[in-house]
Amino acid sequence: MNNEASITKRAASPTTGILFMSILGALMAFTSLSTDIYLPAMPTMATELQGDAELTVTGFLIGFAIAQLIWGPISDHVGRRIPLFIGMVLFALGSIGCAMSQSIEQIVFWRVFQALGACTGPMLARAMIRDLYTRSRAAHMLSTLVIIMAVAPIIGPLLGGQMIKLSTWHSIFWLLAAIGTFMFFSIFYLPETLSPENRTKASLGSAFTNYFELFKNLPFIRYTLSLTFYYVAAYAFITGSPFVYIDYYGVDPQHYGWLFAVNIVGVMGLSFVNRQLVHRFRLDALLKVTTLIATLSIAIMMISVKAELGGIWVIIIPVFIFFSMNGIIAASSTAAALDEVQRNAGSASAVIGSLQYGSGIISTLLLATFKDGTPWTMTWIIGLFTALSALILWTKRPTNKTA
Repeated sequence: MNNEASITKRAASPTTGILFMSILGALMAFTSLSTDIYLPAMPTMATELQGDAELTVTGFLIGFAIAQLIWGPISDHVGRRIPLFIGMVLFALGSIGCAMSQSIEQIVFWRVFQALGACTGPMLARAMIRDLYTRSRAAHMLSTLVIIMAVAPIIGPLLGGQMIKLSTWHSIFWLLAAIGTFMFFSIFYLPETLSPENRTKASLGSAFTNYFELFKNLPFIRYTLSLTFYYVAAYAFITGSPFVYIDYYGVDPQHYGWLFAVNIVGVMGLSFVNRQLVHRFRLDALLKVTTLIATLSIAIMMISVKAELGGIWVIIIPVFIFFSMNGIIAASSTAAALDEVQRNAGSASAVIGSLQYGSGIISTLLLATFKDGTPWTMTWIIGLFTALSALILWTKRPTNKTA
């Protein structure tokens, strides 16, 4: 039995498999946890630090997007575990820097630093799944990871809201530093999924040229861009909702987490269903239907918000439907995109992650530029980019690939 087959068998065994998937799920959750846990504290941070708290999200996403493009080729060259170890150290140090910050400028800097390490988690978790599985099986496993990682955006805002009530926002980042330290030691229990014979043999410098080949791979780029546009819409809600819910509708910060968490319950539910759907339907068909449903739900929200009808419920219900679709869209888009790449899964995962999470930069900049004190800015940004996500898939030529 060769090394790769041995890894696959070990990762699929009941005991090791549960531990393996739990750790990967936690690594996938790093992005959500790093952003969502302090969402209830953003209005307080903006007042205390006398600056735009949305920039802390922008800074994190800038670092997250850029760093992945560096870590991707490195992981294809040296394997997945070494970058993960380094990433957790950087994340912990960045979290400590955030906790000790006394100005918006300081915390934005440390958020960028924090992201340099945080990005290794979801990027390399996806790459490890691609190392072991292909297409529908990968979509099945990624849906399982989404169910596990969905705990973070449920617990994060709820925990952050309670911590703000009992302490200060600084304590939230001290907690993130402790989580980063814990994850560092958990990586010792992960197998190395990229066997030496499958690693990039060229020099590390030349490995970065893989990106040119990936951007010429139109099927890969199509799936990736659709996912990117969807996440521009998602981050518009993630970044804009604290101010819409707390400042505009007067929701108590400690209760904001419940309104955020209900969306993640929808994601978990659809992710669970998707584990079966990917074996019965083509990924293209699943993606077309779910992006269309998301677009229609947000269209209803746009009309209602513009007409000032229904209050907070015309946001809560359509957004729940929108986020629920992510239980299928995220896993299926990623699996379909990675299936178009035969080698260098680390670099391909880096491109997906860089564009997917870097998309939040667009969201935060649009929110800051067009902020009008009402939910309308957040609403039209979500609507525009959800429609673009669906449009890319609905104008795609049919392929002969099965689910």
